[in-house]
Amino acid sequence: MDPLPQPPGPPPPPPRITLPETDEDLLDECEIETFRASGKGGQHVNKTESAVRLRHLPSGIVVACQEERSQFQNKLICLRKLREKVAALNARPKPRKATRVPKGAKRASRKAKSHQSRKKQGRTQNWTDGEE
Repeated sequence: MDPLPQPPGPPPPPPRITLPETDEDLLDECEIETFRASGKGGQHVNKTESAVRLRHLPSGIVVACQEERSQFQNKLICLRKLREKVAALNARPKPRKATRVPKGAKRASRKAKSHQSRKKQGRTQNWTDGEE
């Protein structure tokens, strides 16, 4: 006998991404690509390949940086961005707790509704009385 099919629920969370503690080990897991940065900076930017793109091979995450003039500094910034991106992907939202409206609030809402209803009924009653 087959078990009953389960109703479709939220998909299971993706597995957490783990990164090495040291930058050197993290760089070993990454593919490093350098390229010429675009933007202002004149001849220095046009002649040096100071921009860095890191591709973390196990997870497929790609980060790039061309903020500094130095390739080494851009590589450090890329590593920091990669760690921040992985931390954001690994973050799990807290499960929501089911809440209910308190009885007092329901009672007050019903009282206000019935009061509005009586006011409207009075208006329509006066209006129909005037036509007869």
